[in-house]
Amino acid sequence: MANPFIGYYLIAGIMFLVGLMVSNRLKAKFKEYGEIPLAQGLSGKDVAEKMLRDNGIYDVQVVSVNGFLSDHYNPGEKTVNLSPEVFSGRSISSAAVAAHECGHAVQHARAYAPLKMRSALVPIVQISTTLSQWVILAGVGFMFGRANPTILLVGILLFAMSTIFSLITLPVEYDASARALHWMEQSGITNASEHDKAADALKWAARTYLVAAIASVATLLYYILLFTNGRSRD
Repeated sequence: MANPFIGYYLIAGIMFLVGLMVSNRLKAKFKEYGEIPLAQGLSGKDVAEKMLRDNGIYDVQVVSVNGFLSDHYNPGEKTVNLSPEVFSGRSISSAAVAAHECGHAVQHARAYAPLKMRSALVPIVQISTTLSQWVILAGVGFMFGRANPTILLVGILLFAMSTIFSLITLPVEYDASARALHWMEQSGITNASEHDKAADALKWAARTYLVAAIASVATLLYYILLFTNGRSRD
């Protein structure tokens, strides 16, 4: 009997290589633009605080957290969390990342629908991600020696929640970058040359989410194919 996960391994391998290429490109871009000082001389913290104020947001704190490219917005604690390089850095990369994370804070303040949907899905996805692979393994018979289409379908539905989360993440991330770039241009934080470089850096950051979404969709479709093939043999 052929291994039913051969297709999964193929998809995972291809997407891993693509993801690695995008990730390496992203790191190279941030390193390149991280060595170019921002003409305004502002740090990432300065940029973040100014963008929040300009958008009438005064209940969000800008803090430093450990880790490279660990930057994120925490809607629960209302904090813009910046890595040390971004928090203290005065480069184009630092400004772009700081503004992007503040873009999420603006989304939160404006009740941006995709962000609300993603936040609501977080606890569900945490559970479904943990369970889906085990349920799918049981469904194809790896755990109990006999395939069970019903169990496999449950596993697919659980995995689908992760796929939906990945897809909803795309407009959230692209919109945050669009808000950041628009504000940076309108406020004069970046000049024309700096703006193009900031846009390039954020473009590659967004592509990491795009690759993840494509990988999730491809994997989900493969699981559905396993299910339909199994049903047709019954």
